[in-house]
Amino acid sequence: MNSAPFSWELFTQMPIVGIIRNVVVADIQQILPIYREAGLTTIEITMNTPGAEQVIQYAREHYSEGLNIGAGTVCTTDDLTKALDAGAQFIVTPILDKKVIKTCVKANVPIFPGALTPSEVYKAWKLGASMVKVFPTTALGPGYIKDLKAPLNQIKLVPTGGVDLKNMDDFLKAGADGLGIGSHLFDKTLIAKKDWAGLKTHFQEFAQQLRSS
Repeated sequence: MNSAPFSWELFTQMPIVGIIRNVVVADIQQILPIYREAGLTTIEITMNTPGAEQVIQYAREHYSEGLNIGAGTVCTTDDLTKALDAGAQFIVTPILDKKVIKTCVKANVPIFPGALTPSEVYKAWKLGASMVKVFPTTALGPGYIKDLKAPLNQIKLVPTGGVDLKNMDDFLKAGADGLGIGSHLFDKTLIAKKDWAGLKTHFQEFAQQLRSS
């Protein structure tokens, strides 16, 4: 698929990367329009989701207007090729893989590689990461982002893991440049009940919280 470029303008408007994992295609088809309607702009479909490539392709064909659609859990160049062929506009990894980063940089595709330690974060940035996904931040919390930002203030950080409605503001105040949110955003109970109106309201709460931060 001919990949339209990632929109930094859309991301800056609403710097949340919503992470969809292990949600069936039929449900994702319901989720995509309400995600966009709620004011959220960037969505990541993990490559270990069943039918991930088809989902990315479907999302790009039907919902690319106003949405950045990317691929997550990209660990190998093989994953990367599949993701880009499906039309992913940005790539997220849980780990630091030099080949994956370099391939994205060369192709001018935004890449948010996963890193945790200061050395890993700096290495990812030096390799050409657009932003660095600090993962996992579940146990470390906002204080860790503040600690990283002190010496590495030029590096754009996207904490992922444990980010929810209650601590979003704390992460942003600590210096986060974006937030990666998975299960707290894509509420499993609401999805299981197919309560799409409830899910849209839930999405809107995140969008509202970010706007008021």
